[in-house]
Amino acid sequence: MGLLALLRRKPLERPGFALYTAAVAAARDPWFFGDAVGVPDTLDGRFDLVGMHAGVLIRRLHRDPDPRGAEAAQAVFDAMFADMDMSLREMGVGDMSVGKRVRRMWEAFHGRARAYEAALDAGDRAALEAAVARNVLRAGTDAPPPGASALADRAERMAAALAAQPLAALLRGEVSFPPTPGGAASPDAA
Repeated sequence: MGLLALLRRKPLERPGFALYTAAVAAARDPWFFGDAVGVPDTLDGRFDLVGMHAGVLIRRLHRDPDPRGAEAAQAVFDAMFADMDMSLREMGVGDMSVGKRVRRMWEAFHGRARAYEAALDAGDRAALEAAVARNVLRAGTDAPPPGASALADRAERMAAALAAQPLAALLRGEVSFPPTPGGAASPDAA
């Protein structure tokens, strides 16, 4: 592989970044951090919300029969973890430990995304509520807190809304997340 191959952009890099940016914007809605849902307004809480939105988006892209869907899913994933790497560096995490932290974040995201995907694919509302309670709300194994139902609703609504959006638009980096009960719909990423 020559040097130019390393410098060349991947065809879906920009759309993947735009899709990821839209997922982040949707996850920043203040409704999530209020009394109705109760997501902790912490670095972990924000990471988990972004992970839920990105995970449902990646699921949608992977489910598309067009092979470009899987490529776009990889581009969203790459954008997410490039952003995580950069954010850690901006927070002053030393170069020697960034890779280890990003790997732990990747492992956490992967496990959470698989739990959401399995519950959504099976139509298992109880499993979805348990997954968001455990991963986003950091609740124990007892009964899910009230916010788990709201987050499960959000995940199901996102999955349905994303499934209805054409791949052609997603490949251009255009996505619309449904509105939260306390906010507005996310603007299309461009």
